[in-house]
Amino acid sequence: MGFAELALICAVALLGPALAVTRGVQLPVVIGEMFVGVVIGRTGFRLVDPAGSTLTFMAQIGFALVMFIAGSHVPMRDPAMRSGVLRGALRAVGCGVVAMPLGFGAAAVFGTGHGALYTVLIASSSANIIMPVLDGADTAAPVIQQLLPQIAIANTACIVALPLAMDPPHALRATIGGAAVIAAGGVLFVILQKLAKSGEERRAHELSKERGLALELRFSLTAVFGIAAVAVATQVSVMLAGFVAGLAYAAVGEPRRLAHQLFAVTEGFFGPIFFVWLGASLDLRQLGAHPDAIVLGLVLGAAGLVAHGALLLSRQPWPAAAITAGNLGVPVAAAALGQALGMLRPGEAPAMLLGAVVTVITTAALAGPVRRLAAAQTTDRANPAAK
Repeated sequence: MGFAELALICAVALLGPALAVTRGVQLPVVIGEMFVGVVIGRTGFRLVDPAGSTLTFMAQIGFALVMFIAGSHVPMRDPAMRSGVLRGALRAVGCGVVAMPLGFGAAAVFGTGHGALYTVLIASSSANIIMPVLDGADTAAPVIQQLLPQIAIANTACIVALPLAMDPPHALRATIGGAAVIAAGGVLFVILQKLAKSGEERRAHELSKERGLALELRFSLTAVFGIAAVAVATQVSVMLAGFVAGLAYAAVGEPRRLAHQLFAVTEGFFGPIFFVWLGASLDLRQLGAHPDAIVLGLVLGAAGLVAHGALLLSRQPWPAAAITAGNLGVPVAAAALGQALGMLRPGEAPAMLLGAVVTVITTAALAGPVRRLAAAQTTDRANPAAK
């Protein structure tokens, strides 16, 4: 990989935000980035070789940082998380129970044998997809207080479960590796907490700001890559490493300046590289050669909406129930891991991403109704006599 190829990737990644600024339904930037990756990769003009070791490594850095940002956005210190955690957890578990027959049923119908994998995909919620579209919603509203922990718990559980579901013969190895990564995240949390309580974090922040040293950014990148090294050594995806590191920062309270720096590094460079690489790695011609893969993708997307929509039975308002189906991080990880392990059938990786796109479009469409519902609940609580 040379500078010309890197410049091409960065240039086409600029087209990604186009979907995010269009009127009407706004889709996440990553959808556009994957699309341009498809155009310049194996499906399209083959201008980029996604198998190159340098590009693959840079994409893995991007993957870890994307998941770090997702983990750091989980509002673990928000009072709304604590007040709604029990009901949110029960709903996440209930969705998982409903997802099991749907996942194994889809695997049986299409003959893939990946029932456990499909169950995880169907049950998952992506915090980094749902929470940004709900930005501005009143967290004091009951619907949001119950929604946030549900999304966080489902997202975390499915990220941990994904390696086990994808490679059952090596489940013990994946469990040990996952435990090692989580333990490393726990150590990071303890260090961050001690630095915060001792005042060292504040002093480092002031020194870094005064002299332009970016100390916090350097430390956080060291932490993320250190935990990623543990993941690689134990044969676990860097996806879990990034997410666990992000949760550690979220639990302590990520400094705003650091958040902006990490957002710039990730969203401005490494994140787009990962999603363009992922799109370039896919061969969508397989969908034409295997039309059943298209049906599989639509079935997985519909199954996700059904499983999450079934939470209507728990008295969760329908737009809030359906919006939790929004899911991209876990399907992306499944596609990347599946191709690396060579365990997916032709067309299966694009099918999983197609199913994810179905849920993402639904999430984007339901953001407005959920925000209006939250506003109405807040108004009702403030003016009970008006009800």
